[in-house]
Amino acid sequence: MNDGLAFPFVNLAIAISLSAADGEPWLGTWIAHNVLWEVGAGVLIGRIFGWLTFLIPADTKLAQTGDGLIAIAATFVSYGLTEMIECYGFLAVFITALTIRHSHREHDFHREMHDVTEQIERLAMMILLVLFGGALVNGLLAPLRFMDVMVSVIVLLVIRPVAGWIGLLGLEAARREKLTLSFFGIRGVGSFCYLAYGLNNMPIEGGERLWAIVGLVVLLSVLLHGLTVTPIMRQLDRSQGRDPDAEGIPPSGLQRPG
Repeated sequence: MNDGLAFPFVNLAIAISLSAADGEPWLGTWIAHNVLWEVGAGVLIGRIFGWLTFLIPADTKLAQTGDGLIAIAATFVSYGLTEMIECYGFLAVFITALTIRHSHREHDFHREMHDVTEQIERLAMMILLVLFGGALVNGLLAPLRFMDVMVSVIVLLVIRPVAGWIGLLGLEAARREKLTLSFFGIRGVGSFCYLAYGLNNMPIEGGERLWAIVGLVVLLSVLLHGLTVTPIMRQLDRSQGRDPDAEGIPPSGLQRPG
């Protein structure tokens, strides 16, 4: 959902950039196509696939297979079809999962899908971080300038926490929990996708420098948040009356986001 709702604004930046280059109007096209059509189609396709998993005739229900890999298949199919009609595949995948979850909340099939997707997610993140490390070794950060480093630090320590705090307005949670969530945010790996998408859809100079800035933000996030998450979460548990060292006591519900 986070990525699906971010893409209209990625396309907004692209539309403004292209308009500055050729003078063509952008607002009407952006609202009609990038917001109404692409968001609407992503939601619709996600709803359809979630519905098919549980609500088609019993003798052909996908849930009857008992195979957790159905979740991965639904992800690829809903994402692929949505992208084929130039809409937001990320959003379709989220709506698919949400619809599946709400179609039959007590079905054992949910546990099968959860276990499989959790393992695959960990493997995918491991592979991505290995590739990211290879890019660092091969000079990903070489184009950086001093100002770029300062911008990256400000993004990580100021802009992202403030944006996270604003996003949590209205959430019924203790102030300490909101501060924790705002500080950690997410690693920002999705920014690679946004940047690649943007560079493929608009002419721009200094693409390598942009890759270096995004790479530095992700690297700093991995290091800073990876080193601080355990002590901060333990302190949060203690502040809420939980002993993080006691056996049988579940950890805080605030898990480190991907």
